[in-house]
Amino acid sequence: MKEYKKEFITFLLESKALKFGEFTLKSGRLSPYFLNTGMLHTGRAINRLGSFYASTIVDNIKDNYTAIFGPAYKGIPLAIATVNALYHEHGIDVHYTFNRKEVKDHGDMGLMVGKTLSAEDKVILVDDVITAGTAVRESLDILKGQGNPQLAAVIISVDRMEKGTGEKSAIQELTESAGLRFYPIVNILDIIEFLKTPSLSGSYGIDASMIGKMEEYRAKYGVN
Repeated sequence: MKEYKKEFITFLLESKALKFGEFTLKSGRLSPYFLNTGMLHTGRAINRLGSFYASTIVDNIKDNYTAIFGPAYKGIPLAIATVNALYHEHGIDVHYTFNRKEVKDHGDMGLMVGKTLSAEDKVILVDDVITAGTAVRESLDILKGQGNPQLAAVIISVDRMEKGTGEKSAIQELTESAGLRFYPIVNILDIIEFLKTPSLSGSYGIDASMIGKMEEYRAKYGVN
């Protein structure tokens, strides 16, 4: 596992954004772990989060891209933090853009804030965790109506690698139906591997029993 991935898992644990216990998900499933990126609300935290998104982009995307798009609302700080980290840490200067929930009818008006997109733009979408894929599908519709740029890739924080309503995950379905490329900073297998290192898991109070519950949950709901 690459070092920035290990650092990201440590970051989630230290910030208590990654929690363990019993959590009822929107799907009704009882999950032994839960990710809440809303816990990352300090200047230091959002700065580090942007750094991890930027590292994932640089690690995986070699072709040119012109803008980072963050869907409202959670994607907005992610997009701004990511372009900032791309510039300061990697010397890559690209634009950010995000949508409003409602079209503004005065002042600068319109639906979008940031770069005005066109068909010549290649956009990377940043989001936190994809469950049903609703935000990505909505973003595709928004982008088509706002210059129709090419969506080069989607970067997310954690891939739960979990079935949706059928046998495939939302990411697998979107990859097949829309031809999108998804790059998580880490996935659930990375997290389990990390936690199986005794010196690491013990530091955060994660025992073999909790890891066992995570593996049982994955055996029931996980996808490859």
